[in-house]
Amino acid sequence: MMALRQPQVLHSVALLLACQLAACVSSDPSKSTQSTNAAASANMQLGSAYLQQGNLPVAKDKLERAVQQSPRDPAIHGLLALLYQRLGDDQRVDAEFHTALKLAPHDPDLLNNYAVYLCGKGRTDEGVARFQEAANNQLYRTPWAADTNAGVCLRGAKREAEAASLFKHALERRPDYAEAIAQLADLEISQGQPEDAYKRVEAFLAANPASAELLYLGWRAASALQNKTTTAQMAWRLQTEFPDSAQARSIAAVRRDPAKP
Repeated sequence: MMALRQPQVLHSVALLLACQLAACVSSDPSKSTQSTNAAASANMQLGSAYLQQGNLPVAKDKLERAVQQSPRDPAIHGLLALLYQRLGDDQRVDAEFHTALKLAPHDPDLLNNYAVYLCGKGRTDEGVARFQEAANNQLYRTPWAADTNAGVCLRGAKREAEAASLFKHALERRPDYAEAIAQLADLEISQGQPEDAYKRVEAFLAANPASAELLYLGWRAASALQNKTTTAQMAWRLQTEFPDSAQARSIAAVRRDPAKP
């Protein structure tokens, strides 16, 4: 998720773009077109900033102005899709994504954003197909993330075998991708394969920085294997390196009350 801009930053953006929004109409057609495009760009940037801040009414106003000024800009339609998603208008979300992808059919970010929406609506096959389009696009900088997202989508639909295949494919693309390691290890633990999960997490931690999530998964796998030594090692690392994490608190709660999961 993108970080929210602070109000003073947004105010500065508004000041910097004011001259574009107030540009005079020229009798020269080329200059008039440039002025309109500049205004559309300014409104799009403001709309995006307000959307990130959660100011949906102003974001809607700016983005709808932008699309009137530049109706064939796929980025504006993509932002409108995200806006209508926040507003709960599913029909307009689909319409805006379809328009954006008609204008830019191979844009990996549009494909990925639409896939996230589709999976969230339970439209698994459509969502996975869009994720795969993004992953197989040579312009997409993080295809392993799209593979992993597709796997998460499939797992949400209880299609674990297909999900595992995509997590493994993500790791073939990038072996040190922590999210794919975590997703696959969690799936293996849930399927009664804690040994595979532990080996996977252990190998990753030997060569990469630890995270609270991965140490917790290692602890869960070791606990399932009833290996007291490795269970204690994972717990010690987690509580030492990430003492304020939710995962460390979970282990502390289990130690106080072993009956808790």
